[in-house]
Amino acid sequence: MFNFDRFLFALQYMWKGMLCIFVVIAVIIGSIYLMNVIHNAVAKKKALRQGEQNNQ
Repeated sequence: MFNFDRFLFALQYMWKGMLCIFVVIAVIIGSIYLMNVIHNAVAKKKALRQGEQNNQ
């Protein structure tokens, strides 16, 4: 038997759970993007230092 009141009660927990999942995924994507930006900046500085040392 389908009980509409129970469905609405469960729907509150479902949308909150889905929202939490999306927030966690967004945090993971953001942190990976930030680590990639930092890594590229460090690699660029390292390459510039090595190029300066090779020119001397």
